[in-house]
Amino acid sequence: MELRDLRGFVAVVEEGGLSAAARRLHLSQPAVSQTIASLERRLGVQLLVRSRTGVSPTDAGRTLLAEARAVLARYDEAMAVMAGLGPDPDTVLRIGVPLELPPDLLSGPLAALGAAYPRTRTRLRHLSSAAQLAALRAGELDLGLLRERPAGRDFDALPVLEERLGVLLATDHAVRIVEADGVRLDALGGLEWVGFPRSGSPAWYDELTAVLRSHGVDPGAAAPEGQSLIAPVKLGAVSSGDAFALAPQDWPVPLPDGVTWSPLVGHPIVRRTWAVWRADSRRRDLARLVAALPAS
Repeated sequence: MELRDLRGFVAVVEEGGLSAAARRLHLSQPAVSQTIASLERRLGVQLLVRSRTGVSPTDAGRTLLAEARAVLARYDEAMAVMAGLGPDPDTVLRIGVPLELPPDLLSGPLAALGAAYPRTRTRLRHLSSAAQLAALRAGELDLGLLRERPAGRDFDALPVLEERLGVLLATDHAVRIVEADGVRLDALGGLEWVGFPRSGSPAWYDELTAVLRSHGVDPGAAAPEGQSLIAPVKLGAVSSGDAFALAPQDWPVPLPDGVTWSPLVGHPIVRRTWAVWRADSRRRDLARLVAALPAS
């Protein structure tokens, strides 16, 4: 399976049709159609359901979509890191990335940057919002993707993503509290929240825990300093049946048997991501990258 096949499949699902995907990929529609047919033959499953209004993924297609996004994001990150090892620091853009960032958020803007500034290389670092802000102040990052907007005039910021968070639960517990529209937040009272250290993003942590408390959910003590809220931590805690975790609907991690994702009724929790850079920056390649980012 080639990377271009995975990119083609992701484009078809995201665009909702073969014609739109072909325009995005600068290919002919028959070529994109052949790519999808080849993938379905190779995997032995139907990936898409076709209708008059476009296409939508089957269960197998949604599984492949999550895996394809993860593979492509890791490939792009690896290539960016290796390309960024050049000796000229003026051709390297250093970007901070939080956990659980959708892999497609940067793929298009980085492609646009590469077309406009072929000598610029990017280097991505996984850091908390607080660590990114410190690195921006110290001149160790050129762009940060933060879960909160910094105060003051030292930085410029652009909102690039809003995610309505749902809840991960043990399936046995979910069947008892899931309603037609999802799970009411107050129904999670009595379960332990699988949270993150406050120091990593103080403003977002305070906002989130305030929402939980306002619905009668005790967030408990903050997670220990230095603990990362990676996917295995979330899924392991939730599998026990005594805890819940928050995640967006398009969380690019396959759920194990026994764990269910459900929306929260009324969407009371929205996670925002901001692109942040120093207000005194004069880098044109950074400006080009920022201009290509989606505005939420």
